[in-house]
Amino acid sequence: MAEKRDYYEVLGLQKGASAEEIKKAYRKLAKENHPDLHPGDKACEERFKEINEAYEILSDDDKRAKYDQYGHAAFDPSAGFGGAGFEGFGDFGDLGDIFSSFFGGGFGGGFGGTRTNPNAPRRGENLRASVNISFEEAAFGCKKEVTVGREVCPDCKGTGTVRTTQRTPFGMAQSTSPCQKCRGTGKIIHQPCKTCRGMGSVRRQHKINVTVPAGIDDGQAISLHGQGNDGVNGGPAGDLLVSVIVRPHARFERDGNSVLLLQDISYAQAALGAEIEVPTIDGPVKLTIPEGTQPGSTFRLRGKGIPYLRGSGRGDQFVTVSVKVPKGLTGSQKELLRQFAASMGELDRAGSSSGGGIFGKKKK
Repeated sequence: MAEKRDYYEVLGLQKGASAEEIKKAYRKLAKENHPDLHPGDKACEERFKEINEAYEILSDDDKRAKYDQYGHAAFDPSAGFGGAGFEGFGDFGDLGDIFSSFFGGGFGGGFGGTRTNPNAPRRGENLRASVNISFEEAAFGCKKEVTVGREVCPDCKGTGTVRTTQRTPFGMAQSTSPCQKCRGTGKIIHQPCKTCRGMGSVRRQHKINVTVPAGIDDGQAISLHGQGNDGVNGGPAGDLLVSVIVRPHARFERDGNSVLLLQDISYAQAALGAEIEVPTIDGPVKLTIPEGTQPGSTFRLRGKGIPYLRGSGRGDQFVTVSVKVPKGLTGSQKELLRQFAASMGELDRAGSSSGGGIFGKKKK
């Protein structure tokens, strides 16, 4: 398997690039390598996937921080990172657990200081996911299914404590102590460590339906209340935060709620006027090109833009025309153009330059 390229290298950026630079680079590269523009090009398709993968990580602050610290290993299950930090020494509360195991926890807060009550209600942790949608899906909204992984400790079954029974000189005694595998939290959110060889946690995949609202833009997030990790001891569940990645369109650009389109027209259409068909997110529509339209002219299609995310109505579509100069003309076509230029006073009888028109260079 080929080694993954650095995500910053994929987007052509330096490590300290800003969020705006990352977004700008992604849009440029994703559009250049869009599969719709290169049908059947497998190499281009792979580059497009690589660009999307790099943007998914670098556009998320948490994922980017992990990547900057650990590189690709931060998201490799076999590497054992999984976002978990190093936990050193310094908590001597375990000595209190030794006494509690013999005396049933009668020392209250533990040996050497006060410990947090493991039975207090605690809110579940937030989970993060991302969803990749098309330009049109962002405009009109859609429903997507995302998969999130939750891990429950197999020893304590998510309760955070384990009950043990020991024989003492006074008979059998039961005691409750913090679960050593999940450290009393009841949840394991990191990847299985090398020490337990993956036996310390069980990952359970959950599929959740996400409603993407019409008008959402690239980089925005959807918060699903209560869809994160379950709370502990009656605490509320966390939330699921879904980041939205909008794939660039082969023809359209987006500016707020406006859709931008660059449309080629012929010289004859620009000079004589014409009715042409242009694409919109609603489908093709007719656009009237007035006689004498100049290159760079922009026309507005009202109500053909992006729906407003929080409110009614839609933006507009703006069509900027580019006059396409013909290539590979035949001899007869060139002669007709010379005759036309001569009638406009742009060429003399010999066919040399006599003016500043588009068919000849200006005289010195």
